[in-house]
Amino acid sequence: MWFTKNKPEYFIGRRELNRTILLFGLLAGTFFSFGQKSLTLSQAMETGINNYQGIQAKRSYLNASTLLVQDVKNQYLPNLIASIQQDYGTVNGQFGPLLGFGGLGVASSGPVNTSQNWDAAFGALYLINTNWEFFTFGRTRSRIQLAGAAVKKDSASLQQEIFVQQVKIAGAYLNLLAAQKFVQNADANLQRAIAVQQVILARTKTGLNAGVDSSIANAEVSKAKLSLIDAKNITDQFSNQLAQLLNMVPGQFTLDSTFFEKIPAEYNTTYSIEQNPQVKFYQARIDESVVAADYLKKSILPGLNLFGIYQTRGSGFGANYNAANNYPYSKNYFDGIKPVLNNYVAGIAVAWNIASPYKIKQQVKAQRFVTEAYRNEYDLISTQLKDQLLLADSRVQNSLESVKEVPLQYKASADAFMQKTVLFKNGLTNIVEVQLALYALNKAETDKCIAYINVWQALLLKAAASGDIDLFRKQVK
Repeated sequence: MWFTKNKPEYFIGRRELNRTILLFGLLAGTFFSFGQKSLTLSQAMETGINNYQGIQAKRSYLNASTLLVQDVKNQYLPNLIASIQQDYGTVNGQFGPLLGFGGLGVASSGPVNTSQNWDAAFGALYLINTNWEFFTFGRTRSRIQLAGAAVKKDSASLQQEIFVQQVKIAGAYLNLLAAQKFVQNADANLQRAIAVQQVILARTKTGLNAGVDSSIANAEVSKAKLSLIDAKNITDQFSNQLAQLLNMVPGQFTLDSTFFEKIPAEYNTTYSIEQNPQVKFYQARIDESVVAADYLKKSILPGLNLFGIYQTRGSGFGANYNAANNYPYSKNYFDGIKPVLNNYVAGIAVAWNIASPYKIKQQVKAQRFVTEAYRNEYDLISTQLKDQLLLADSRVQNSLESVKEVPLQYKASADAFMQKTVLFKNGLTNIVEVQLALYALNKAETDKCIAYINVWQALLLKAAASGDIDLFRKQVK
């Protein structure tokens, strides 16, 4: 041994060593808890709104539909085409039919020759062409309205996604908070079971208790350990769910424990079901479908077109070039591309596909059935939310009643456990009575945290049903 009685300053006994290790452990744990940033519910909801991929996708859809509105408006602008063509070839004319199918036919103009003529020169064509469907009998306007309805639907979809995400995050936060409290309660129950076990073991060794009591105490400790493991597994599950909703790496969250010490101050809302973002989204789908049906009906209408073309041509062949006198032509490039003759055409035209009413008729009917389906889904979600709102009011009342009762239950259970423990130590009761008191105290601790969390869950349910998420958010940190 390296320590002796002559050197007491270097000797540390087992008890002192354990105390030192415990002290360092407490300091390390305190340092870690101060260094770990806690996550409030408001921070969690804000983080989820900014990070969640589903919300980011909805924002992109909204940006795309917003740009498409301007694109539809731009379609009303006239077409303006400018073209320059310079070529080289022969000008043999020929009597007979000609079909330039697929743009592959040759339509050269010139005198009719009795035999092949290989005279060739340069030519050029310059033109500006415009076409504008300036009046469509409301067809263009309805198309713009349809694009605008798509923007409103995508905007409502984004607001619904944000609203639903906030509700999911709040629910997951409260579930994780309750699970973490269950771990603490399970650990406290384990410590109580171990304390009872130590008392029984000491009394069994002295012959004051039967050996079966120690077996029962050992079983109780094992049961408490298994309950603690189950509570940790549930906590890990809820922690993973919250991390997914926040788009964060799963880890240990330090949450706001003040939810177990207070209850909401306000439970009433002025919102109606129609203001719920979920209901607004379903209404936006109906509106878009109605506008789509109107657009389909107006798509059969004719259109008025203004058109015009200005054309200039150049040719290396002279005006007196013909079959008898085929020499006045020039092979010079600049002679061929110089503009010589000009033409223009302007006018107005009306175009209408007479068969379009028969083609569009079934599409309009189909769109009306889609609208009716959207209305049915709107009625369904409205009915569900109304029922959920009534359920939320009932849960609020029941949860408040529970909050009033749990302190009484907890105090009575704690007093009973203390009494049974003292009586057992003095040999005035048996291990079964201590077990029952232990169960009652553990249940009272669990019921206490559940009662407080249920009040907040009921308030969240009411906020989700009414659409008034601020009713919940303004009362949490």
